[in-house]
Amino acid sequence: MEESKAYIETGILELYVLGQLNAQEQHEVEAMALRVPDIKAEINAIEIAMEEYAVSHAIQPTLGLEKEIFERIAAPETTQPSAPAAAENTGKIVPLYDDRSASTIKTLKFALVACVALLVVSSVALYSAHDKLNLANQQIASLSTDREKFAATVSYIKDENKDLQEIAAIAADPTWSSVKLAGTKISPQATMMVYWHKKGQHVMVDNTKMALPENDNTHQYQLWAMVNGKPVDLGVFDAQTQPKKLLLPMKEVGNAQAFAVTLEKRGGSVTPTMEKMVVVGAVSI
Repeated sequence: MEESKAYIETGILELYVLGQLNAQEQHEVEAMALRVPDIKAEINAIEIAMEEYAVSHAIQPTLGLEKEIFERIAAPETTQPSAPAAAENTGKIVPLYDDRSASTIKTLKFALVACVALLVVSSVALYSAHDKLNLANQQIASLSTDREKFAATVSYIKDENKDLQEIAAIAADPTWSSVKLAGTKISPQATMMVYWHKKGQHVMVDNTKMALPENDNTHQYQLWAMVNGKPVDLGVFDAQTQPKKLLLPMKEVGNAQAFAVTLEKRGGSVTPTMEKMVVVGAVSI
């Protein structure tokens, strides 16, 4: 109801009735009229109001003007005067219009001035209504953008809450191992937490407990599991100040003695670059 009221107040329906809209805008109004009965009713009301206005401001012809016109049409043609008679009438001034004709012309002049004034006022009103319509469309677009941002925020909060609940469940489940990775010489302050479920072979990275230097667009961090002395790739990830997910699933592994993270080119590497190892941590037995 509020949406249809706001749409009606923009003035677009008056422009539609007057035929001042382009094809796309006309289709939009007609589509809205099909969906919203209030808009269809408003269009009918505007058409009736404009018709009543035209009738009430119509100029009535002078009384007897119609009869006089038909009499002049039906009157027989007068014979041309003879040459002498024409000579006698030379110099006689005949008025072009009689008093009634002058009165009619004066009335028509007033009507023309009134029509011009009405046209000017209507043009100004239509221009103002069109500006209001553009402003309303901008406001609608802004509201739509705000609504999309709000929906995205709500979705992120839901996902974040789900991840927090899962982190709490993992911490309380003894079948999960929590492996804390500490910083190396190249980054002593770095820390990270990895959750590993040996039976299920699941590996998760906890972004809430990650403190790694933020990587650039050409590099990514790569997680490795040390299995019988050999590194096994568990996937790549980014260290972001505002991560998209709090709990990041990695590749599965069924046996591991330790976990480590190296900084590699974006997309990862086949073997770890040992001199770029950032954090490492052993699995508690």
